Formats: sequence, C-alpha cells, structure tokens
Amino acid sequence: MSLPHLVQEFFSIGEVCALTDLKPHVLRYWESQFRFLNPAKNRSGNRVYKSREVELIMLVKNLLYTEKYTIEGARQRLDQYRRSGQLKDAARSAMRFETVAEVRSSLADVLAVLEGREPAPRVDPDDDTPDDGPNLRLALGDNARPRPGSK
Repeated sequence: MSLPHLVQEFFSIGEVCALTDLKPHVLRYWESQFRFLNPAKNRSGNRVYKSREVELIMLVKNLLYTEKYTIEGARQRLDQYRRSGQLKDAARSAMRFETVAEVRSSLADVLAVLEGREPAPRVDPDDDTPDDGPNLRLALGDNARPRPGSK
C-alpha cells in the first residue's frame, strides 16, 4: 500500500477499503457522521471517492483509532484544523503516520521470524466477530482439550 502520494484521482469503495484497511460499513457510517465525507456516485450508483476524501478518511481513522477521539471529538478537531487552515497538512500527516506504522509492523514481523518467533497477530479494530476456538487452542497449546464430540 502506497498512501503518501495517491496517483489515482477517483477510487471505488473497495479501493478505499484496501487503501485504508477499513470495512465498507465503517466508511458508510462515517459518511453519516462527517459532512465532508460525501462521495459522488457514478452512473451505477456506486460511491466514487476523490483522493482528497481518501486523505481525510485517513485523518479520521487516525483521530478515532490512534488518538482515541470520540466521533464528536474528531468532528471538533477536524473543525479546528479547517479553521486554522491546517486540514490538508493534517490529512497528509495522517497518511504518512499510517505508512510508518505499517513499515514498523512489517519490520517487527521480520524480526520475529529472524528470532524464530511467530509474528504477532494483527488486530482489526473493525472486526466485530468473536474469536473462534482454534485460535484459543493455538494460544493454549497442549493445555487445550476439545470437548467430547467436538473436533
């Protein structure tokens, strides 16, 4: 993923999800919460995001997931950026932060492999599905015993 310089001018919701590591329902929810996120729709009715909107999505993601703002707090912070003329710079900075975080995570995985350890599992903040049994068994190792009649 190469975020700092978006070459493309328009992006589908799938492309934005791939770039931002967010799920479509999160983007649609944010559209209802942040008035500046209002992507145009093509003839088929599909959302079409401009590169500027992708930058703003990355800023919102940074405010909510990294800086732990609430939706209302993020709205206020974005308004402060806008009034001070720093919104564009803040959005680009968030994209650079995301890129650095990805590189850092990849390097940690490489180091783990070099040291003979398993890379740390990725945590998806948007994943609301419960953990499954096999993962728990992997974490417990030989101490995990399946219930009678289960695999």
